[in-house]
Amino acid sequence: MTEHNPTPKKMLIGGEWVEALGGERFDIVTPIDRNQVIGSAPRAREADADRAVAAARAAFPAWAALHFTERQKMLLKIADALEADAENLAQLTALDTGNALRTQARPECKVLVDLFRYFGGIAGEVKGTTLPAGDNQLNYTRRQPLGVVAGILPWNSPLMIAGFKTPAALAAGNTMILKAAEDAPLTVIRMVEICEQFLPAGVLNLVTGYGQEIGEALVQHQGVDKVSFTGSTLVGRHVASVAGARLAHSSMELGGKSPSIVFPDSCTDDVVDQVLLATRFARQGQSCTSGSRLFLHKDIYEDFVNRLVKKVSALKVGDPRDEATDIGAVINKKQYDRIADYIAEGKAEAGVEIAYDGAESLDVGEPGFFHAPVILSRVKNDWRIAQEEIFGPVLSVIPWETEDEVVEMANDSHYGLAAFVFSKNIDAALKTAHRIDSGWVQVNQGGGQVVGQAYGGFKTSGIGREVSLEGMLEGFTQIKQINVKLG
Repeated sequence: MTEHNPTPKKMLIGGEWVEALGGERFDIVTPIDRNQVIGSAPRAREADADRAVAAARAAFPAWAALHFTERQKMLLKIADALEADAENLAQLTALDTGNALRTQARPECKVLVDLFRYFGGIAGEVKGTTLPAGDNQLNYTRRQPLGVVAGILPWNSPLMIAGFKTPAALAAGNTMILKAAEDAPLTVIRMVEICEQFLPAGVLNLVTGYGQEIGEALVQHQGVDKVSFTGSTLVGRHVASVAGARLAHSSMELGGKSPSIVFPDSCTDDVVDQVLLATRFARQGQSCTSGSRLFLHKDIYEDFVNRLVKKVSALKVGDPRDEATDIGAVINKKQYDRIADYIAEGKAEAGVEIAYDGAESLDVGEPGFFHAPVILSRVKNDWRIAQEEIFGPVLSVIPWETEDEVVEMANDSHYGLAAFVFSKNIDAALKTAHRIDSGWVQVNQGGGQVVGQAYGGFKTSGIGREVSLEGMLEGFTQIKQINVKLG
C-alpha cells in the first residue's frame, strides 16, 4: 500500500483551527489496511460543543441578515473550489472510506459540487407569501432561518451527505456545526478547509470525535436549534428522542431494506445492469438505499439469477484507489464482522441456495476489510437477512407470483426508504410504485439520488426531506406570520 503522511488534523471553531479543549486525539485507520494510521483528529467533548455552538450563535445574526445574493456568491465560489480539488477529494475519499475511486468516490465528489451549485442557485427562493386580506390589511409571511444547525454525518458517503445538509442550511441563512464520523473524518475536514476560505468566521464549524461524546453533546445542547442526522435507525430513534424532548427541530435520514421488483417481461441484460446498480455493491452495500431484497417473478427466476451472477462475478474487489476496482473495502472490523455473521446465518437457513459467494475467489492482496458480494437465493421474506439492514454486499433473492403478493412482501418491513420496480408495462410499473410504502421509488432504473428531488423515507427510514428546494424550506426555515393594519 502506498504510504500516506498521517498529518494531525484540527477542528474549525469560530474561524480558527483548534485542538479539543481536553487535548485528546484519536487515530484514523484506513479500511484498506487495518494496520495503517492515516491521520489523527481531536476527540471533542461537551466543552467543545459549547464553544462551537457559541461561535455559530455569534455568527448567526449577521449571516441571516445578508442579502441572499451575498450567500449565493459564497456558495458558488465554494462549488468552484470543490470542483477544482475534486480529484484530491476523491483520492482522499478512497483512502478514508474504502469506497472505490472510479465507481463511488469520484461520483460522490461530483454530487457534492452539484449540490453546492444547486443550493447556491436557489438561495433567493426562501420567500414568504401575501394573503389577499383587503385594502386595509397587509398580511404576509417571512421564511426565516432556524438558527444553529448541527449536521451529524455518517461514514459511508460523508461528502455526499455533507452536501445534502451544508449548502441547504447555509443558503437558508443558518449557521452550522458539522460533526464528522470518527471512522472517516478526513474528507469532511478537507471539504471544510475549502469552504471556510469563502465564509465569515463561525458560519461553518467542524467538530470531530465520537458520537456518544461530541455527537450526544450537540444533540442535547440548548443552543442547537436543529439536528440533521444521517445514520442507523437505532441511533436515529435516540437522536430524535433527545432532540424532541427539548422541542428542537430535527430531520432523520435512516436505514433501509429496499425492494427491487422485477416483472416477468423484464428479464434482460439492461435490467440486470440496473438491478446490480440498485444493490449498491459498488459501495460495498454500505448504502441505506441498497436494493438488498430482489423479488423475481417465478417465470424468469432462474434465468435472471444466472444473468445476475455472471455480471457480479466479473466485478473486481480490491484496493479502492485502483482504477480497475469495482468494489472497495468495508469501513472497519466491527462492520466486517457484522456482515460475516449475517452471511453465515443466511447460508445456514433451511432451503437457501447460495447463488454466488465471491469469498471463494477473493484475492485482494491488502490486509484490509474486504467483503466480496454474496447472493442468497430462495430466501424467505421473514428471515432475518431479508428483514434487517446488513449494510454490506449481501443480496436476498425472493420469488413471487402475483402482484398483490409481491407488494405485500415489499411492504412487509418497518423500513421505507427506497424501492425499484422493473417492467416494460409502464401502467403495471406505476401502479406497483404507487402501492409501495417508500419515500423514493425508481421505475426501470437503479441509480442514485438526483439533485433537486425531495429525498427521504417513510416509516422508520426517517422524517424530513433533503436534496431539494422543498427540503431546504421545510427543513431549515420557519414561517413567521405578520399582520399589518393599514390606513
